[in-house]
Amino acid sequence: MTDFDPELSGALADDLDADPALASAVLEIESHIAADGWDQPARLYALVDTAALVEREPALAAAMGLDSASAQGSLTPIEQDQLRPDQPLEVALESIVWPPEVAGCAAVVERLVLPPDADPLIPADPASAEEFAREHPDRQDVRIVAGVTRAGATYCALRLRAHDDDQSVVGGADLVPGLLQLLGVTLDEPGDTSGDASGDASGDEGEKQG
Repeated sequence: MTDFDPELSGALADDLDADPALASAVLEIESHIAADGWDQPARLYALVDTAALVEREPALAAAMGLDSASAQGSLTPIEQDQLRPDQPLEVALESIVWPPEVAGCAAVVERLVLPPDADPLIPADPASAEEFAREHPDRQDVRIVAGVTRAGATYCALRLRAHDDDQSVVGGADLVPGLLQLLGVTLDEPGDTSGDASGDASGDEGEKQG
């Protein structure tokens, strides 16, 4: 299901001021997801320092085609267990805490976006806002891939369904600040945590995407 996100209205603008390792990982995820088309569920990825992964898990790294020559200064995306289909991504993120070996994380989600001139007409009630967006003649589907690192770097890649080609993917460091903030919180040092979702987001090192 594609939800409406008013935060995206008017947000499509290029931004080249970004961490290259994070941007590369986010774009790698975006390309991998795009190959499977639209109407996909939300997904979550751990971003692991590739050099550390090669050193810590040499057999796994070899199976993924990674070596010390390709490892320096890069991040490897590792997809996590599928999120619950009945739970919004934003709610799932509230109970996730990543282990120390995870250098960052990224999320993929599809949303509806409206043109900026529709902003004053969007109802305050979330359910009414979503209905308004779905019925708007100029609505567009957008896929967001948002990533953050423990060092504070952020990057997003946006693909519009109406312009579904690699050359039209828009990148920027702060295109979806609300989602980036939620992702960043999952990387905070653990304090009082009562959720049990950290087991699913524990950096379990499966296959690299891409």
